[in-house]
Formats: sequence, C-alpha cells, structure tokens
Amino acid sequence: MIERTLGDWLAYLEQLHPSAIDMGLERSQEVASRMGLGRLAPRVITVTGTNGKGSTCAFVASLLRAQGLKVGVYNSPHLLRYNERVQIEGVEASDAQLCEAFVAVEAGRGEISLTYFEMGTLAAFWLFQRAGLDAVVLEVGLGGRLDAVNLVDSDLALVTSIGVDHADYLGDTRESVAFEKAGIFRQGAPALCGDLNPPQPLLDKARELNCPFFLRGRDFDLGITEVNWQWRGLDARGNAVELRDLPLLDLPMENAALALQAYLLLGLPWQVERIAEALRQTRVVGRLDRRQFEWQGKRLNLLLDVGHNPHAAEYLAERLTRRPVAGKRLAVFGLLADKDLEGVVARLDACVEHWAVAPLDSARARPVADLQAALENLGASVTSYEGVAAALEGQCAQATAEDEILLFGSFYCVAEALEWLARRSTEEAAHGYAG
Repeated sequence: MIERTLGDWLAYLEQLHPSAIDMGLERSQEVASRMGLGRLAPRVITVTGTNGKGSTCAFVASLLRAQGLKVGVYNSPHLLRYNERVQIEGVEASDAQLCEAFVAVEAGRGEISLTYFEMGTLAAFWLFQRAGLDAVVLEVGLGGRLDAVNLVDSDLALVTSIGVDHADYLGDTRESVAFEKAGIFRQGAPALCGDLNPPQPLLDKARELNCPFFLRGRDFDLGITEVNWQWRGLDARGNAVELRDLPLLDLPMENAALALQAYLLLGLPWQVERIAEALRQTRVVGRLDRRQFEWQGKRLNLLLDVGHNPHAAEYLAERLTRRPVAGKRLAVFGLLADKDLEGVVARLDACVEHWAVAPLDSARARPVADLQAALENLGASVTSYEGVAAALEGQCAQATAEDEILLFGSFYCVAEALEWLARRSTEEAAHGYAG
C-alpha cells in the first residue's frame, strides 16, 4: 500500500464530506470516543470571538511557554502551509506527524463522514494527547457551540470580541453570534470576555452555568499611552493585580490584556519581567505584521493584516490613526464574496490615499469590479489589477520610503503577498550569489 503524503491527505479530506461546513458535534464526538480522545492536557484553554482569536492564542501560549510549560496550539485557517495549524512547543507539526494523525482519524471514523475541519481538529487532538503537554490552547474555528473544538471541556473559556460575521451559520445579530460563542462555556469554569459591550446571551449563559465571569472594563482592563501601557485584573480570589509601564506591542494590546487575565487565573508564577518579555516577543504572521523589503533600490514598508470584516476593519483603522506615517498609505485589497464589502472599505477609506484591488485565488473571491465600484462610490482613488502580486507591485512602483503599503482583506490576500515576498527573497539571494 502506497503511503499518502500530506498533500494527498489534504486533497482526500477536501472531497470526503458533501459540504465544507456541517455544524454539529455528534459525528466528531463518536469518532473521538472511538479514538480514545479524552483530556488533552492538565490545562485546556479555548478561545473564540469574531476577531482577535489568533493573537490571543499566541499571547496565552507565549505566557505559558515563558514558564517552561510544554504547550500545544491549534489555529485555523493557515496562510501558507497546513502545518501552521498545529504547533507543539512552538514548532509546527511535521508532515509525518500530521499524516500519522490522519491515519489514526481515518481508522477511527470508519463509516462516519467528517468535514475537512473536523478531520483536522481530531488529528490535532490526537497529536496533543500523545505529546505529554502541560497545556493546550485551542482556537475555535467557527462560532463555538457546534464547532469541533468544542468537543473538549476547557478550564478557561475566552471570548475575544463579538461582531457579525459568517451570518449564514451564526445569524445576523450580535445576540445570535454571542449565543453561539457562549457554547464553549462549561459549568463552574471561568469564562472571560474581552468585548466591552457583551450581548445579553453571553451574560445569560455564564449565569446559567455558574461560571466565574471576568469582563473587560469591569474585572480587567488596560490603558494605553504614547510610550507604554498598563494592565489591571483580578486573580481567582478576587484580589486586584496591576502591571505598569509595559512596552507597546504591534499586536492588539486588548488581546494581550485578555490573555493576561487568563494567565493570572491559572495560578502560575507572576514574574513581571518574564511576563512583559513574553508579550513583547509574541508575533503572529499576517496580523498587524510589519515588514520592510527592497524594491528597485527603494526600502519600502509593508503592513499585512488578515482583517476581513467591518469589526476588524474598524480596529485596523483605529490602529492606523494612532500610528501615522510620514508619507502616504497605499492599500492592496481583496475580499471573499460572503464578506461585507461596503462595511469594510467604509471604515478604512479615510486612512488610504490610493487603493489597488485584485481578485483572490479562490472560487469564493469577490469580483474585482465589485471592489472597484464600492470604492468609487466612496470617491476613492482606485486601480484594478489581475492579481494580488500585480496590485502589490503596482503600489511598490509609486511608493517611497516614507509611505506604507497596507495589504489586507483576506487570508488569501495575505498568503499571496507572503508567497510574493518569499519569491523576492529567493531571487535576491540568487542574484547576490551570482554577483
């Protein structure tokens, strides 16, 4: 029998189930039971929310690893490699590890049909359970209540923010979204919320399950100045704890504040310098991700962000306003068809001098004509391109060292930019060697 490569497995997973998304836990629960999947680690933290899940998971994992704990992290989607979704002790799972895990899930599922995401989630759980970890940090894929990640009972349940996205599955109100996300709460286990205005269903579920509930703005919060930021929170006994003069971060400090409250509740050592350094070193590819690169003799600035809904766009606009550039901001933008195009561009148009729009490499991509029309309706300066790479090169051609190129709108958009940067790096290295 010929063994499948990771590419073979992923192609197989894509055609395994009749629909890409099929909400519900019954199938996954049955397979997990057959596989003997139970407690993944002594500490389990689940993270849901409309935006900010990835950076919150990264902050929590950094804080735990700074204490010498062995930590597993599950994220989705990936940007360039599927391996990015499963990290063990800060290292992406290898092709061989993932293939072994998929073999185990395939054997366990038998006649049960699973989606791509369900197969991947069970594979990650299998790897984590075998790794002898001290903690796992799990990002919910979609919603919460019916997401495969919710198979696991967590010690801490974090909700980053509540906005309207994936309306076909979660409903078109903040209340319906909050109901789904509150599904990760567990009886008597602490629940944390980073949204300053949580919808009532979230509060109701915490009360129903008797969850100690920690709310930003009430139980923990942060303050940001031009030079540093401060944090305050409550430990498990209700005692006040503060951190002052923390270094400013590129990633959202609101999500760092949520991660700090989670870390405090775990009762681990509270060493201020180690905590501050763990936060400072946290990076997430594609999220407020600043890069510099050479282009035709110019040193250019690039900011990558996967924000793709109005809530994320509003936050991005706030961060851009707080951090002005000496020159112009030039945008490269693409979006999927199921996203709120007008809601996204309206929040960022004032921050951008010229837009370059392009279709994405996906069957779900929004036509470039739609992107251009939405921006022209706002009176924006916009140029259409045949692809993300061409749009990026078009902005590079007119950018100066004082300008910033903002590339955002979708994981697909950022992934294409990362591939473009990698090609340039390889070409430059080759030319340097040849020279």
